[in-house]
Amino acid sequence: MAKERKSTKRTKFEYVEPIGLRVLVRKDEPKKETKGGIALPDSAEIPTITGRIVTISAAIEHDEDLPLKQYDKVLFHPGNAIPVDFESDNHLFVVPAEDIVAVFRQETKE
Repeated sequence: MAKERKSTKRTKFEYVEPIGLRVLVRKDEPKKETKGGIALPDSAEIPTITGRIVTISAAIEHDEDLPLKQYDKVLFHPGNAIPVDFESDNHLFVVPAEDIVAVFRQETKE
């Protein structure tokens, strides 16, 4: 009696892991209108420099002086951000920790 072999294919997932003092940020979509409701033309060059941290490097995870966590909304300087051509619809950037200039926090009142 022959044993039937099951074909088990493992799916390999590709991911980006930042190295050193860097984070992977998904940049927010550019604004289409101002807070006052004024529609901006498509040619308007207003850089969007906010986004959400997708993942952090191991160095940042163990650095108590860098209060960055996964899913934090951050403001970053785009000059040294390196675009990651990972998926066509994502806006992923590897950003050095020193280019994160602010973290958006919400205060919870009890």
